[in-house]
Amino acid sequence: MGRRPGDRGALRGHGPHGRGRDPGRHGAREVHGRCRSLRGARGAAVIDTLTDVLIVGAGIGGLATALSLHQAGIRCALVDRANQLAPLGVGINLQPHAVRELTELGLGDELATIGVATAELIHYDRHGNRIWGEPRGLAAGYRWPQYSVHRGELQMLLLRAVRERLGPHAVTTSTSLESLQEDEAADAVVATLRDRVTGEVRREPANVVIGADGLYSAVRAHLHPDEGPPVRSGIRMWRGTARRAPFLTGRSMIMAGCNSVAKFVAYPISPTVDGSVTINWVAEVASPEDARPADWTAAGRLDEVLPHYADWNLRWLNVRELIRASERILEYPMVDRDPLDRWGTSRTTLLGDAAHPMYPIGSNGGSQAIVDARVLAHHLASAPDASTALARYEADRREPTAAIVLANRALGPERILRTVAERAPDGFARVEDVLSALELEEIGAAYKRTTSSDVAALNSRPSWTPVLSH
Repeated sequence: MGRRPGDRGALRGHGPHGRGRDPGRHGAREVHGRCRSLRGARGAAVIDTLTDVLIVGAGIGGLATALSLHQAGIRCALVDRANQLAPLGVGINLQPHAVRELTELGLGDELATIGVATAELIHYDRHGNRIWGEPRGLAAGYRWPQYSVHRGELQMLLLRAVRERLGPHAVTTSTSLESLQEDEAADAVVATLRDRVTGEVRREPANVVIGADGLYSAVRAHLHPDEGPPVRSGIRMWRGTARRAPFLTGRSMIMAGCNSVAKFVAYPISPTVDGSVTINWVAEVASPEDARPADWTAAGRLDEVLPHYADWNLRWLNVRELIRASERILEYPMVDRDPLDRWGTSRTTLLGDAAHPMYPIGSNGGSQAIVDARVLAHHLASAPDASTALARYEADRREPTAAIVLANRALGPERILRTVAERAPDGFARVEDVLSALELEEIGAAYKRTTSSDVAALNSRPSWTPVLSH
């Protein structure tokens, strides 16, 4: 793949006082004319040739981290192994707790132009019988919406913001992490990086290194070298998008069937244009013997996914037609990793899928990465030293995200679908004959408590945006 002009740049100097930049125009938010530098565990200020924070990975989590650090006046740089950053992937959901954080980064208006403000989530059986529904986002009383967006468009929105605020060379592409070595004498961690085009190897010192490099994180592998491969769920997923007329309210997300056999998820991820929207769909099928690698860019085959939906009838959405209309189908197994007892060290940490990869149940993975980014930046801006900041970050985020990983393994709110499939495999006339009202309410409420995204808690929580002083 060719290299996009401007994608590569010198690693150092992307902060407000970096080379080749006008600090008055592109610099971090300055408070009374100065930029905050991190300090080491012994209180020594970071030297000028040291990158304050090196972020490995320029996906959603890494880019959100860079923007949050910039907002806090902390210098950072990003590296990514991709030759160029392109709008890849399909749809994702941003929960209100993530939308709040992006809004506080000044991206709320732009986000509204690329996504759909989801109004409801409705569960159905494979016969199109409604099981249960709940309002989402603003309709549920949150102060922030829930958005359904194309993952690639969201990443490009964040990338544009990073380049505008940190400078055009803030992200160095075609760069892989080879090793990390902590240098206590210099209050630094030294990253050995390899240019994946030329093969050149260089050593880059930083005060802090953040692994935001996904499921197969090189930073996580360095910190936890004895960890095995991702944990498989026994479920295969196919994903795709297609232009179609809106269904239900036009802002509805639906989950139907049961992934112990076959399940289908669909929701719009673009505003309506000329009577049609882009619909994102996910097909989940039990496949306990599947041993293929977890590669989220792998191509899927139409003849493998369609037979699982041969007798489906959702009435208001033709599942088979939607799948056939997709230009590209992606396929990968549903995997996660066991929660860690610790994420990092006094100089290195993880966030997003590198820290807590989770099943895509509850549409929470990308949202949790954004919250990670904001909490981490808050502590790096407010703690007396980097070591304390990383410890506080882990204390705030490790156990809650581990709870979500485990809750997703227990099916989260999707237990509704499995319970109905077991009790009424041939459909039903009244959902009250299958599930009690108490069962329905408790399943959803329990998962909301786990994700800390219930309305009252989110609406009343203080902002993670750091308050910088003189």
